[in-house]
Amino acid sequence: MVKNKEEEVPSINLLSSGTVVKGEIKVNGDFRLDGCFIGTITCKGKVVVGPTGNIEGEIICQNADFSGEVKATVKVAELLTLKETARYTGDMTTNKLSIEPGAKFSGNCIMEGTGTKGSIPPPLKQDENRPKETRT
Repeated sequence: MVKNKEEEVPSINLLSSGTVVKGEIKVNGDFRLDGCFIGTITCKGKVVVGPTGNIEGEIICQNADFSGEVKATVKVAELLTLKETARYTGDMTTNKLSIEPGAKFSGNCIMEGTGTKGSIPPPLKQDENRPKETRT
């Protein structure tokens, strides 16, 4: 008996304005948040937090665009964009970061996977031929 394999079609999921959800969300496609969410979002696609969106918790995704309020630890594999109306508080790890004028950002940012590995010069060695400083 042969099973028909359905193609996995990326979907767009939406949490509308006025909706409040607590918990964990796992998405294979994209996710747009215009309501309020407390918890963890794990997304294989793009997470968009609209201007009325509000999230507290953790976001793990491929790409993200924030226009609303985000208080979270965020891990983005590729590009994180903070739009001019974004209010972000928390720690982020991303490959690329774009912050538009007017966006508010408070926290720490770690840039990973930027292709600069190995291009950091070694620490400078003290030149032995250089005269040592003396204080008088």
